[in-house]
Amino acid sequence: MKQLKTLIPMVLVSVQITFLLPLVDSSSDSWSYITPPARAVLYSPDTKVPRTGEVALRKSIPANPNMKAIQDSLEDISYLLRIPQRKPYGTMEGNVKKVLKIAVDEKDAILASIPPELKERGSLVHASLIDGKAGLQALLQSIKEQDADKVSVSLASTLDTVAELELLQAPGLSFLLPKQYMQYPRLSGRGTVEFTIEKGDGSTFSPVRGEERKTATIQVVIDGYSTPLTAGNFAKLVMDGAYNGIKLNCINQAIISDNGLDKNSGYSVPLEIMPSGQFEPLYKTKLSVQDGELPVLPLSVYGAVAMAHNEDSEEYSSPDQFFFYLYDKRSAGLGGISFDEGQFSVFGYTTIGRDILPEIKSGDVIRSAKLIEGQDRLVLPKES
Repeated sequence: MKQLKTLIPMVLVSVQITFLLPLVDSSSDSWSYITPPARAVLYSPDTKVPRTGEVALRKSIPANPNMKAIQDSLEDISYLLRIPQRKPYGTMEGNVKKVLKIAVDEKDAILASIPPELKERGSLVHASLIDGKAGLQALLQSIKEQDADKVSVSLASTLDTVAELELLQAPGLSFLLPKQYMQYPRLSGRGTVEFTIEKGDGSTFSPVRGEERKTATIQVVIDGYSTPLTAGNFAKLVMDGAYNGIKLNCINQAIISDNGLDKNSGYSVPLEIMPSGQFEPLYKTKLSVQDGELPVLPLSVYGAVAMAHNEDSEEYSSPDQFFFYLYDKRSAGLGGISFDEGQFSVFGYTTIGRDILPEIKSGDVIRSAKLIEGQDRLVLPKES
């Protein structure tokens, strides 16, 4: 014990000294101070960062407190399912029963926030949430059977129903945009963009049902709830046909659009990021993930879609250049968080065609990009 007590302070001192010593830069013959690799590791990583676009999009909906309480309790079950070996089914059952009580007791408050023209649809979705095939009673039954696979499928269906009801409650933005940004296009809700991609070298994409494909389709849900300016600018560019015929390039875990658009084709929107737990986006400000700041729409998701930085200032996004992020946990920090997290305006996620992304090569072309949903939510600035 005496030897151990003596050894511990020596080890601590040694570790402290190691971090203070200069490291050799292999590119030169002199001693220089290089940031130790440990400094680059993200501190206090959040293990509950969404790992799919669907989860991130669901969490970004500005629904009322009752629906958020329902969603949070159900999301907790997805984490409980990750516990190896014996699952805490009793805790899961308690979560669902709590959610059922909120859904039944607070029905009037839940439906009150839905616009009059959507009330009928809201009532049907609410009833489905309680007793439908993709509802809470069905989820409760699967938990009682203690079949983890069945619980996982049922939970996903129930959360889809929750999201559908939340979207009915959120017809527009839950915050006011700063006056100086009213000059930009804005998306007051969700939109869907469909890309048709073709090979630049004349080859084909992987066959479907034995048939080769000269083109492939990718759908991206863009989110104006968290990034109204960025999503609005992108939606307008798509509607104007700005991306039709644009080449794609593969660099550094990303598929980025060619920077060949007319310089007057888009707006230089300020960097726009909604931090988790906040009610409105930050502008011209990156997040410090090392200090625990995380965005509502994380970059650390395969198929995330974000704007590149402006060539002149990283406080602004590029007017038109965007990229698909090919997240790889092997190239991420602790907790699987990208080292570029909180640095770019992420405004959507690939929801259909994620399997196509790894097949895209430099030189492939966007044959067409169309806004197939959300035109009614796109607000264009008034001409002066």
